[in-house]
Amino acid sequence: MTKIAEIKQRFEQDLSLCQTLLHLQDLKSKYLGKSGELTALLKGIRDLPAEERPVFGAKVNELRNQLESELAARTAVIKEEELKRRLADEKIDISLCDMQPWGALHPVTLVQNEICDLMIAMGFEVMSGPEIETDRYNFQALNIPFDHPARDMQDTFYLTDNLLLRTHTSPMQARYMERKKPPIKMICPGKVFRSDNDASHSPVFHQIEGLVVDKNVTLRDLKGTLEYLASHLFGQNTKVRFRPSFFPFTEPSVEVDLTCCNCGGKGCSLCKGTGWIEVLGAGMVNPYVLENCGIDSTEYNGYAFGMGLDRIAMIKYGIPDIRLLFENDVRLLRQFGK
Repeated sequence: MTKIAEIKQRFEQDLSLCQTLLHLQDLKSKYLGKSGELTALLKGIRDLPAEERPVFGAKVNELRNQLESELAARTAVIKEEELKRRLADEKIDISLCDMQPWGALHPVTLVQNEICDLMIAMGFEVMSGPEIETDRYNFQALNIPFDHPARDMQDTFYLTDNLLLRTHTSPMQARYMERKKPPIKMICPGKVFRSDNDASHSPVFHQIEGLVVDKNVTLRDLKGTLEYLASHLFGQNTKVRFRPSFFPFTEPSVEVDLTCCNCGGKGCSLCKGTGWIEVLGAGMVNPYVLENCGIDSTEYNGYAFGMGLDRIAMIKYGIPDIRLLFENDVRLLRQFGK
């Protein structure tokens, strides 16, 4: 019985010093293992008188149960402590993401979204069309037949004799007029492709086309729409000027100039001293285009306009070279953050 008391005392002293699960495992082997002190004590039962063996065996088993219970309790405490230490050591501060640079919309996307919002407010519907077009929709339906000299105005990427990368977003106007009868008010933004590349031209650039078809539409309606658009894009004092021009899909056709947003029309390096900046082309829809799309030109007429989104972005944000818009230089793009 003295040995049982001594073992219990030593065990409790050793248990108080255990700080890890490995220490507990060693302690369990020391007292309860095959070669442990309690096991050795049980083996000594055969040396006792027969009448003492049951009492002694019961006391040893009682001690075993007590040691196992204390080991289990201490194990639970150490496991909880180790879990807390791991959680503290491996903690991830998700608030660190606030220190990362914010992304930003591309300046061309900013301009496109702004124009689309303005046009939607005027009742226009936003449409999109395929970037690989047929010759019919890209040229023929827009009054540009195979032998038309206007084809020389656009350096085209041909995929086959009949398929090409669209040179403008106007094909969507023809597609839309074929399936929807007037009244029509739609715009179509998107990428277009031409074989050209310098500081003011890119083989891939962005346009947005606008189309209105209804009864009794006039050039005044066109100018009013463009004045609304220009005043919201470049300021309330921006003026719009029409100059006669030629496009095969409009008649009459005009080049549209805006007062320079940099100098207010006084003349500067941006407008080359003229006070005006050429921004887009427009005009009244050619009757041949309406007829090609199944619309009676004796009953309906309309206007159309198209502008380069990249050019608008360059003017609006003072970007000197169109190639900067496609280089993805973060020093440029970061200026449009938040």
